[in-house]
Amino acid sequence: MTRTAAGVFALALTLGSAAARADGGYISPTDERVRLSLGVSLVSAATSLRLDPSGGQPGTFISGENDLGLQRSKVDPKFQIMLRAGARNRLRLDYFSLDRSATKVLARSASQGPIVLRNATLQNGDPVQTDLSLRALGITYGYSFWRTETLEIAGTIGINEIDISAQAKVETPTRHVNESEDRAGPVPTLGIDATWVASRRFYFDGRVQYLKVAVNQLRGTLGIYELDALYRFTPNVSFALGYGRVKAYLYSAQAAHGGLFDFGAKGPQIFVRVAF
Repeated sequence: MTRTAAGVFALALTLGSAAARADGGYISPTDERVRLSLGVSLVSAATSLRLDPSGGQPGTFISGENDLGLQRSKVDPKFQIMLRAGARNRLRLDYFSLDRSATKVLARSASQGPIVLRNATLQNGDPVQTDLSLRALGITYGYSFWRTETLEIAGTIGINEIDISAQAKVETPTRHVNESEDRAGPVPTLGIDATWVASRRFYFDGRVQYLKVAVNQLRGTLGIYELDALYRFTPNVSFALGYGRVKAYLYSAQAAHGGLFDFGAKGPQIFVRVAF
């Protein structure tokens, strides 16, 4: 466990102990006003991309993991806050990030040829330094159209600020290549949140958010999926084991920024939730 993760768990437990002293009784998770979830997830990622030259010809379709040596799995922090206003309205804040870097000597078969990234060409034998980061900050409003002590189902609408940054560099005595790409913007999603209370100690949380859009020579989809099982250790502190998945696809036919980005991340997660 990293120092950051250990600090996250210690902070959550401290907050939970204080809240538990203030409220000695159990309340249903469907009645909680504030939730703070902190933990880590083991992310398995798969990245494919193509950056087309400005002349209009297609670039090379490559795998970030196979061709450039990016890590396939990584431990990343998990962070989420939920605030409830009244009985049926709530607001959730999520943050997801995945930063990876690698240096790999390019080795492709003769039939594959060099890699064309925008206006740069990577040749066999090039020591390619790659940095790829994806960050997503989501703010989601939910309205609970079904709410009892044991079951809550809410329709949601969210805005996710997505930032994708990629850079490939080659620095040798004879070759100098530095190609970078940075795309950012808000992405709306519609979805469903659900909470099912199985017993006084155990409950389950799940959510689905999705968007598919085509506009101005751009096509894209974004899907966010999560299912968690939680054990209430005290009235205000729960330990959770879950599984999450993020899937993002963007295709551009624009002359200056043509190409595609296909990203998927999934894996188990553990976290502490403080609620009251």
